[in-house]
Amino acid sequence: MGLEDEIQDHRARCQPHLLTLRMIARSEAAMVQPLQIVAEITEATGAILAEAEAADCAARVIAEVTRGITVVGMFLRVRLNRLAAAAEDAIAAVQDEVYDPRPARRPVPRLARPAR
Repeated sequence: MGLEDEIQDHRARCQPHLLTLRMIARSEAAMVQPLQIVAEITEATGAILAEAEAADCAARVIAEVTRGITVVGMFLRVRLNRLAAAAEDAIAAVQDEVYDPRPARRPVPRLARPAR
């Protein structure tokens, strides 16, 4: 199996989890239990990260075997780190909303005084 086929397999395994995240984002009010939202997002992002890491490992193995350019591996690692940070941010945002459902206070914008 080539790298492209393996990446496609990882992508296909991510699709149900991405769909879950989209469904939650569009209709989180329909969820009965707020803790269920946290669990669903944590599970989906964890599965997506696992597939992304597996794809990264596969790409690195093939790059080593074929003496590929290490810049590609570095690029993939940076993208994977960004994906992990986004997943952590999504989980933290949902947890903040569940455990502190008060609306966030937004700073009142200061109005500029008219020139005299």
